[in-house]
Amino acid sequence: MTTTHDLPSFAVHIPDAVLEPEPLDPAQIVSGAPEVSGKVLWESADGTQVRGIWQITPGVVTDTEADELFVVVGGRATVEVEGGRTLEIGPGDACVLRKGDRTTWTVHETLRKAYHISL
Repeated sequence: MTTTHDLPSFAVHIPDAVLEPEPLDPAQIVSGAPEVSGKVLWESADGTQVRGIWQITPGVVTDTEADELFVVVGGRATVEVEGGRTLEIGPGDACVLRKGDRTTWTVHETLRKAYHISL
């Protein structure tokens, strides 16, 4: 686990960052064959704060969210929040999701985002 004391300040060019495949629970897939990849850039010593890059290819998936702020770097998606708003997101959009939000993501074009999650 990396803490702020272990890493110097750094910069990452998000569009070109190499990501690792991440498992996607088949029960989350509504349609298509979406694939997820990501890279954790920093995690607090206690594991309650995580910053990184995440990507998903086109398809439809469901999720239960953590407290998250993210900025879309590329791609487009529609995020339907159960009992709430439908969010149309694309490059340059910042999005805040609340812990416990049940969402359905319809990914139109491979979506890449930089995120900060509070667990």
